[in-house]
Amino acid sequence: MKELNLPSFDVKIRGTRERPEIFDSLRKRFVALTPEEWVRQHFVNWLMTEKGYPKGLMANEVALQCGDKTLRCDSIVYDKNAHPQMIIEYKAPTVQITQRVFNQISAYNLLLHVDYLVVSNGVQHYCCKMDYDSQSFHFEEEIPGYEPSPNPSLKGGEHHAQR
Repeated sequence: MKELNLPSFDVKIRGTRERPEIFDSLRKRFVALTPEEWVRQHFVNWLMTEKGYPKGLMANEVALQCGDKTLRCDSIVYDKNAHPQMIIEYKAPTVQITQRVFNQISAYNLLLHVDYLVVSNGVQHYCCKMDYDSQSFHFEEEIPGYEPSPNPSLKGGEHHAQR
């Protein structure tokens, strides 16, 4: 597989030369090893080891229902309350990241309304922070690390709104 702009890690690969498989730690099973899957597994590992995201707050290949059509997000990162916070779209290292890729991930966000949209082909990584108040977004210099939100303490009848 092509070298990525992500740290290598101890991947579990099995299968034949014609049908290799890689272990997906989030789905807890072996999946077909495609160039896009190679990027996904490295990116997810990087999010956990370098950015501190807990494995339990991430999911791969998440189905979204839009009318009678089923869309499939490559990865979603959730907050501790199981609200989607980040959508990640992966492409093979040989695939250029174009406006079409951003259109694809934006379609998923119409349903999820996350804080961050991330696109990676393993060589280039882009992160957009959404600003729903001004109906815009801006590109971040880097992908944010995990920041657990504090637990609000509730006292005698106080109620705190949660997002």
